[in-house]
Amino acid sequence: MLLAAAALLFAVGAGLGRLDARAHPAGIGLRMAGILILAVFAFRRRTLTPWIFVAMVAGAEIGFDAPAFAVDLRVFSDIFLRLIKTIVAPLILATLITGIAGHGDLKQVGRMGIKSIFYFEALTTIALVIGLVAINLSKAGVGLAIPVAANSTETLAKVAPTHWDDFLLHVFPENLAKSIADGQILQVAVFAVFFGIALACLDDAKRGPVLRLTESLSEVMFKFTNVVMYFAPIGVGAAMAYTVGHMGLGVLVNLGKLLLTLYGALLAFGVLALLPVALLARLPVLGFLKAVAEPATIAFATSTSEAALPRAMEAMEAFGVPRRVVAFVIPAGYSFNLDGSTLYLALASIFVAQAAGVHLSWGEQLLMMGTLVLTSKGVAGVPRATLVVLLATASTFHLPTEPIFVILGIDALMDMARTMVNVVGNCLASAVIARWEGVFGTEAPSAAVVEGVLE
Repeated sequence: MLLAAAALLFAVGAGLGRLDARAHPAGIGLRMAGILILAVFAFRRRTLTPWIFVAMVAGAEIGFDAPAFAVDLRVFSDIFLRLIKTIVAPLILATLITGIAGHGDLKQVGRMGIKSIFYFEALTTIALVIGLVAINLSKAGVGLAIPVAANSTETLAKVAPTHWDDFLLHVFPENLAKSIADGQILQVAVFAVFFGIALACLDDAKRGPVLRLTESLSEVMFKFTNVVMYFAPIGVGAAMAYTVGHMGLGVLVNLGKLLLTLYGALLAFGVLALLPVALLARLPVLGFLKAVAEPATIAFATSTSEAALPRAMEAMEAFGVPRRVVAFVIPAGYSFNLDGSTLYLALASIFVAQAAGVHLSWGEQLLMMGTLVLTSKGVAGVPRATLVVLLATASTFHLPTEPIFVILGIDALMDMARTMVNVVGNCLASAVIARWEGVFGTEAPSAAVVEGVLE
């Protein structure tokens, strides 16, 4: 009811604004009343996501009614983006090393680990392709014409040479500190992969201290991200105010196209990828949907995979996946099977280039997707952490960050859907691997698990 009332006030207020430019007192009053109603709704929910919605709407209102003042608010969105950028390298470095070395000796990971990694990478690649095709079909960023600094429109070719041997050389770091300082996140990821493999090959006595260090670092960076996200409403509101004040309400058309493109692409991924996989694995589709309904709803509402993890593991065990498979596949999937996040990153990265007027050939776009295969690992547990990878991608390929201000305005809406797909994809992965191993439905779930699912 509160949301319906707020929408009605905004509609009437916007209509009065049309009668008398943007300064009609009654229109402003009604729109402000709508914002207050949204604030009451957010206060009742006591979570961060509703406050981001409030900030987004308030920012659009400021940009509409006071464009000169709104443009000056960009400094707050710049602060938010700077804080996010400090997270990029240590987060990717720590999560990749922990994800690779966390299971001990690579020789002991065994058949299930190999099958899981193969499955994860296959589904991640499909997600990237669907996202890439969707944004090229919708062209949601075309026509924005966002003004950017002259030195920020360098194309991919200037950063990564088009000759395959030059590119191959460019991928490998010569100095980790230099790679971090230059924003070469792909090089950081490659270093992390090699470091993780080397660490996994050591015995427990030597591997343990370093692994605990990287695990602690990754946990610290996740908490760091959570702390920074408390500033998200201010950063998002300022970004929306700047965008609307600088470009007018026309930018909302492109934002709407981007949002519809993402939801359509995620739906296509479910129909074209997840459903065929479930059918090929001979899983009861309706039973699976019933099992994942609650964890998927939790993920959608909270925008964090971590919140849904306990219930997802319980639901899959009750569905017929043995505990040993659930305990291996789902946690590993949180680092290597981010279907919704990788699809979003493919879509958002090309949107940034389109909005900035930077043309990328299909070869350059595929090169960017190859980079995302590595850099997107390990960020599913934190709300809006994919923003970290998006900024890293823009930095790596010298794309301007100005279009990211636009995406910030609706990132919360997109985060809910992509996180839900992450959770559903990981639940399906555990069932598929169990069927692949021939153990699906062979063990009865514990009484505690059944009781927890039935609550």
